[in-house]
Amino acid sequence: MDLDFTEEHEMLRDMVRGVCAEYSPLEVVRECENGERGYPKALWEQLVGLGLVGILIPEEFGGQGQTLLEATIVYEEFGRSLAPVPHFHSAVLSAGALAIAGSDAQKKAWLPGIASGERILTPAWLEPRNGFGPKGVQLRAEADGDGFMLSGTKMHVNFARVADQLVVLARTGDGLEDVDLFLVDPNAPGVTLSQRFNLGSEATFRVDFEGVRVSEADRIGAAGSGWTTWNTVMLDGVVLAAAQASGGAKAALEITIDFAKTREQFGKPLGAFQSISHYLADAATQIEGGSTLVYDAAWSRSIGKDTKLMAPMAKLFMCHAYRDVTAMCQQVWGGVGFTIEYDIQLYFRRAKQLQMSWWDDRYLGELVAVEELD
Repeated sequence: MDLDFTEEHEMLRDMVRGVCAEYSPLEVVRECENGERGYPKALWEQLVGLGLVGILIPEEFGGQGQTLLEATIVYEEFGRSLAPVPHFHSAVLSAGALAIAGSDAQKKAWLPGIASGERILTPAWLEPRNGFGPKGVQLRAEADGDGFMLSGTKMHVNFARVADQLVVLARTGDGLEDVDLFLVDPNAPGVTLSQRFNLGSEATFRVDFEGVRVSEADRIGAAGSGWTTWNTVMLDGVVLAAAQASGGAKAALEITIDFAKTREQFGKPLGAFQSISHYLADAATQIEGGSTLVYDAAWSRSIGKDTKLMAPMAKLFMCHAYRDVTAMCQQVWGGVGFTIEYDIQLYFRRAKQLQMSWWDDRYLGELVAVEELD
């Protein structure tokens, strides 16, 4: 692995950081919290204009066709700024599933619109009291004439209110991986959206399906291939989630170090106390190690190496580090760090939410164990 970034990589990092600083400062992040829309239109338009929405989408469909390494640089900056955008859900997971398994008609119908930011798709995956694995998908897709009828409930569906389509994981048989992906209009008869609230103050919804009809043409990929497609997409997704954690942890530590340099107790800055300086040093070391692991996973993917082990490791380690670092930062800030007026709590809450989302610690640990032991 070459640990040096190219000049183009550094230019990409600077560009994304500048755009996020201008169009998504923390004041804007606060304004988007718990909103039904959930993202600032101005930032989304800038990302579209710079070609960043379609960074992973093939060029033939209007995207940039870049590798996961370039996307990881972008996502580290998203994490640093806490940028509230539907990029991960639409341009990574949903577009990734379509690019891997979609029909020619589906690709032509949706990928150009996703790349241009005009269309937003979002996955409807997790269910009440069910896990992250294929067994957790219990929403049924019952054969009905030349199509299917969907019945069940999905939770934690981000940006559902603004989505043009939902990418729904549905069970089509009794086998463990008898799961398919379907495109579903969120405004179709039988679909009900109800907003929910989480630690990260994201635009998230419960979606109920009551006899929702979809056609065979709405299925993404061959029958029974949905879980394989989804698992492949998620291996890329968790690397980008880990990159978000890396950027967030770096930003949280930076503002805490600045605070420790200026806040005085007993006649000297907080950072001059050995116990606090050691905590800050340990956090910096933890972040550096995790960030290297994240970029190693992204680089491995960019050159075609198998990331079944590296991708789960990256998210497991980096999201754990993000949560631990922000918890320590809260302690350095003291009581004010837990008040809404201060920014550190924004990172603290999102660190825990990200750790629990898109494969949590337990599921990631199982994936790592399977690769190591089997």
